[in-house]
Amino acid sequence: MAISNLKLPAQVLGFGLSNAEQLAGELAVTVANALRLAIETRGVASLVVSGGRSPIVFFERLARQELDWSRVAVSLADERWVPVSHADSNEGLVRRHLLQGAAAKARFVGLYQPAASLEESAALAHLALAELPQPIDVLVLGMGEDGHTASLFPASINLDLALSVDCTQRCLPMHAPSVPHQRLSMPLALLAGARLTLLAVQGRGKLDTLKQALAAEGDAQMPIRAFLRHPLEIYWCP
Repeated sequence: MAISNLKLPAQVLGFGLSNAEQLAGELAVTVANALRLAIETRGVASLVVSGGRSPIVFFERLARQELDWSRVAVSLADERWVPVSHADSNEGLVRRHLLQGAAAKARFVGLYQPAASLEESAALAHLALAELPQPIDVLVLGMGEDGHTASLFPASINLDLALSVDCTQRCLPMHAPSVPHQRLSMPLALLAGARLTLLAVQGRGKLDTLKQALAAEGDAQMPIRAFLRHPLEIYWCP
């Protein structure tokens, strides 16, 4: 079912689902099929996901999909600069809800690196991400009601570099204006190169955000706009 009242550019597909359970199930099947194709074609596959509370059901559904997880490398589009043991760690969330059962055989490449500063941690993550098969095979993004995705926040320090197509760094230190933890994020140049990009959003508020992003100008005000110019599949439910 198409997303009603949303005029999408030709390179963007929109799918409206009935509820969060259906969205998680459809997303898990789509991701698993793409990973299988990557493994069949290239022998390995890379999956980059976003954190937060919304993806938990999707992670659990995806973990039950049958595929050769030993050939899959998993990473994060962004991360809070906190240890993995911290309740707000995206890596911790992925390990608890996705890397379970057969999916525990996947190789995880994390962004959080212990260091004296956020900038040093980002530099170490840049090196670690050299081990992630690139281009990314499957990227699953979320979006905030302010139009941010990954940790590319409006008005954030480093946003211009993060949105530059010429950025060669795989991970950047990002300063979220109104949240308690500073962030690490992959930049647009790495994320937008994914072979398949999926955006999962829930709620009428985020549908309104998408409408604003499609009508607005200026990526710095709504960073999600930069991704709407690339091939993208949007999965939405009320």
